[in-house]
Amino acid sequence: MTAPRQKIIPCLWFETEAEEAARFYVSLLPDSRIDEIQTAPGDYPAGKAGDVILVEFTLAGSPYTALNGGPEFKFNEAVSLQVDCADQAEVDRLTEALSAVPEAEQCGWVKDRYGLSWQIVPNVLTELLSNGSPDVRLRVFNAMMQMKRLNVAALEAAARG
Repeated sequence: MTAPRQKIIPCLWFETEAEEAARFYVSLLPDSRIDEIQTAPGDYPAGKAGDVILVEFTLAGSPYTALNGGPEFKFNEAVSLQVDCADQAEVDRLTEALSAVPEAEQCGWVKDRYGLSWQIVPNVLTELLSNGSPDVRLRVFNAMMQMKRLNVAALEAAARG
């Protein structure tokens, strides 16, 4: 008997790059892998029989699908994937790997080469905004609003005042 599937699985729509994107994403985070690649059994509006149509993959332990659906729909900033990062090194590594549109960077948000938005967030930011006094939270928030890539040392300095 197969294991039960997660009830809700995000599906990411690509024009033709589903497999390429999934392989790129799983290369970035631990506990990630390609689970299954499905090809079209027949011709369809965006491709032909034998083309990769769906890629099931696990990203940091969570299931996703990537669909080659054609050019009709594009990603926008209304949906993003947030990555909680342990430290500045992880923030820097993921920002460098994912950011393909530097002018779109703001407050830890980046846009990758496929147009998907990501939030690269150091854990310290969440802690400071959740547990700090009102003054600390305001200083940290104001510091964050001035940043493109989030900077752990600068956020901690803002918290100290």
